[in-house]
Amino acid sequence: MTKMNMNPAVLPDYQAELLTLIRSNLSPKALRDRVTNYHASDLAESLSHMEREDREKLYRILDVRELSDVFEHLDDASTCFPELSIRKRVDVLSSMEPDKAASLLRGLTRSERNSLIDLLDPEVKGDIALLESFDEDEIGSRMTTNFIEIHAGLTIKEAMASLICQAAENDNISTLYVVDADRTFCGAVDLKDLIIAREGTALEEIIAASYPYVYARELVEDCIERLKEYSEDSIPVLDNENKLLGVITSQDIVQVVEDELGDDYAKLAGLASEEELSEPIRESVRKRLPWLVVLLGLGMLVSAVVGVFEGVVAQLTIVMCFQSLILDMAGNVGTQSLAVTIRVLMDEKLKRRQKWDLIWKECRIGLVNGVILGVLSFVTVGAYLFLLKGNAASFAFGVSGCIGAALVLAMVISSLSGTVIPLFFKKINVDPAVASGPLITTINDLVAVIAYYGLAWLLLIQVMHLA
Repeated sequence: MTKMNMNPAVLPDYQAELLTLIRSNLSPKALRDRVTNYHASDLAESLSHMEREDREKLYRILDVRELSDVFEHLDDASTCFPELSIRKRVDVLSSMEPDKAASLLRGLTRSERNSLIDLLDPEVKGDIALLESFDEDEIGSRMTTNFIEIHAGLTIKEAMASLICQAAENDNISTLYVVDADRTFCGAVDLKDLIIAREGTALEEIIAASYPYVYARELVEDCIERLKEYSEDSIPVLDNENKLLGVITSQDIVQVVEDELGDDYAKLAGLASEEELSEPIRESVRKRLPWLVVLLGLGMLVSAVVGVFEGVVAQLTIVMCFQSLILDMAGNVGTQSLAVTIRVLMDEKLKRRQKWDLIWKECRIGLVNGVILGVLSFVTVGAYLFLLKGNAASFAFGVSGCIGAALVLAMVISSLSGTVIPLFFKKINVDPAVASGPLITTINDLVAVIAYYGLAWLLLIQVMHLA
């Protein structure tokens, strides 16, 4: 399917156009000819916004191959897919890419899933069972069995004949994967090299024996950087015995990266995993509540620490006015260092010396920013207390000096914690993204409270005797 030609300066409204077509009195053939000019992704996007009777009309005019393309592009097929007849659902699943079919089936109830799988052809059922055998965080769950496999030892002519035979069922033909008699992966052949090879050339001469590969049981987060580095159209996926199981295509790699970024973003927000807009409230609460309970405990600890300095607050009530300034800046700095550190830790080849360099750099950045902001606070808060509030200059600039010093100390320590905590989690093989923004912020609140009230007690009360 191809998108309809149009003026690029005008954004198309596919939903309105398709709905007008579906509700028109065009004959089924004319309607199908018009509808199939749209890309499957546009049809999928429009499908979820149609009324059921409009969707059912679309189901009837598209053939199984076209309909399967549409369902492959649907983000959530749980509403539309059950509207098809049982026979059509089975045909659509059989026509879909196995990984897309497996993903669609996961969105159905267990009874619906089992009844549909029982009706599938043995080959399709086997492909889906293979993908379902892997956990969602393993790269094998993201692969497809749509690839061309040729055997080592064939002649160029025989390899070409094998390609032609398999191309009817598998359309990922830009790279051919070579296996030996027991299906151990040997390397890959570029389609162009096979086409231009002379008939007398041995197949071994055009095999890329150093072609990259991943293992199906590898965790997505462990091999995502390698996948991003490869510029191949597809990467073979092997089992632990080095047998070829499937491939992960460039489109799959993009989706994997997007999912991982979404998952990391969710963890940085203190969620167990990414949420969907249509997700039930109970499920959203289940994802959010555990971290909130942890943060509640840490928040109580911060409040308890503030209570320790009750005597300082009682003698110098004005220091309470600027508590949020110190806490907010410490949290902001820590979150910045956390974001930088997690981005750096995505590089699996990071050396120990580079980690120490990162810690040292973040500390220096925290110190420089702290000094600049501390001086600004010293001048601004001091002038505010002296000129606008009418306090004595010694009192005004004594308090602002304490605030400035607390800012420097809190920002340096916050930069350090925002870097060291995710590095520690990485060291003990825990996802560093769980050192999330809320966790870092709460820890830095604790640090900032101690630094601020501790300095207020030491400098303002013990040294300057302002109380």
